[in-house]
Amino acid sequence: MKTPRYTPLALSLPSTVPFVGPETQERARGKPFAARLGANENIFGPSPLAIEAMQRAAEEIWKYGDAQSHDLVQALAAHHGIPAQNILVGEGIDGLLGYLVRLLIGPGDTVVTSQGAYPTFNYHVAGFGGTLHMVPYKNDHEDIQALFAKAAEVDAKLVYLANPDNPMGSHHSGADIVAALQDLPEGCLLLLDEAYVECAPEGTAAPVDINDPRVIRMRTFSKAYGMAGARVGYALAQADLIRAFNKVRNHFGMNRTAQAGALAALLDQDWLSHVQREIAAARSHIADIAAENGLTALPSATNFVAVDCGSDGAFAKAVLEALLAQDVFVRMPFAAPQDRCIRVSCGPEEDLALFAAALPIALTSARTQMAAST
Repeated sequence: MKTPRYTPLALSLPSTVPFVGPETQERARGKPFAARLGANENIFGPSPLAIEAMQRAAEEIWKYGDAQSHDLVQALAAHHGIPAQNILVGEGIDGLLGYLVRLLIGPGDTVVTSQGAYPTFNYHVAGFGGTLHMVPYKNDHEDIQALFAKAAEVDAKLVYLANPDNPMGSHHSGADIVAALQDLPEGCLLLLDEAYVECAPEGTAAPVDINDPRVIRMRTFSKAYGMAGARVGYALAQADLIRAFNKVRNHFGMNRTAQAGALAALLDQDWLSHVQREIAAARSHIADIAAENGLTALPSATNFVAVDCGSDGAFAKAVLEALLAQDVFVRMPFAAPQDRCIRVSCGPEEDLALFAAALPIALTSARTQMAAST
């Protein structure tokens, strides 16, 4: 036998990943980025209390993490005012997405998402043989009505909606999402990704009844709480669905140190408020930088800003590449017409100063490149 006997599904999948990480790019280019503004990490950092808790927990890293994440689940239950049985902690939202898709999607099962929305979800669906159906954005927002209509048309088992949205930073009110549930077809589950909800205006979180079997919400400590490297996410849903995860999840997948850090971060709401103020100031600063260069910053309810470069995807890609050449790491949306934008993570003044200095040079380079290609 020359190779392992892969499944037909595995053999059919492309050898691609949803995102090429900044470290991979740094190794390829042979030097680090000066400003890391592309991964939507919280550059303002986690609570100092979370750091202290993780340092203490590291002394007992010889122990496995608590398979039930009991202390963190209990704290989350108190924080949200819901029973602990309605909460599951997992290895970031990405890990939870994989478990949910494994529970619901087999070869040929249909799933609906937005064209250009979070690609890691699509990666999991493909990995379990699901069939993806996509609808376009509407005015740079995910189109709830179109998503639900497509779900009815194709008999989808699962619909993905991020609120606030990545990569555009737009959002719907939580009340509008709840009102739209009347159009969600019978037998279809709404996966509501609320990774950025702590960055968003009041009223963005959907006030879904925790016992509503039509919805599962996912949250994370990677964004506003500043713990992306710890990989801690959690799901909020009807108790029966939460229990079903125990059939497929990695019961010892949670890092003990990460559990301690997330608990301390959750309890330090003063630090969260501080970070929220920093994010708001950085969004405003990015918008100013865009305006100074004749560009438009889209309204954002996240810890990043989509900057409209005023042309098409080819031009935006040229701008992005010229920024990378100046050691400023940003990303851009994957699908037209949203790919006319670049996506810039919020960061401290020194990082945004590097972006501000690099952007006019990048625009000049992109315009020259476009002119030469016509």
